[in-house]
Amino acid sequence: MIEISPQDLADRYMAQWTEPDAAERRAAIERLWAEDGAHILQPPVEIREIAAKLGFDHTTLEAQGYDAIEIRVARSYERFVEKGGFTFRSRAGAVRLHGVVKFGWETVSVDTGDVAGGGLEILVLDDDGRIKADYMFPGA
Repeated sequence: MIEISPQDLADRYMAQWTEPDAAERRAAIERLWAEDGAHILQPPVEIREIAAKLGFDHTTLEAQGYDAIEIRVARSYERFVEKGGFTFRSRAGAVRLHGVVKFGWETVSVDTGDVAGGGLEILVLDDDGRIKADYMFPGA
C-alpha cells in the first residue's frame, strides 16, 4: 500500500463536499475514490425511527461508483453548503491503521463559525490509497 498522510486524506475528503464547481468536484471524487468505491451512511436517528416503524430492520444508505457518489456529494453540497450556509472540515487527529483511516469532522456555520454538528468517518483504502469503502456516522 502506498504511503498516505491520514490528515491530508481527511482534508481532501472533506474538501470534495464543499467544492462549488461540479467539474472540480467530479475530478476530486475520481482522485480520491476507487472506481467501484462505496459511500455507506448511517442515516440520522429520525430516518432510522421512521424506517423501523415501516418494518425495516436496517436503514443503511449506500452510493457505489463514481456517478452515484457524485450525485450524493452534489446533493449534500446543494442542501448544506449552497442553501444551508454551512461548510465541512475535518478535525485534527486523523489516524491510519494499515488500510483504514479514521477521523472526525464538523459541520460549521459559514456566518458564525459555530459548530452545528459533525460525525465520524471510517475510510477503507485499496492498494493504491483510494477509498474502497467509506463508512459515515453523522452525529458520532
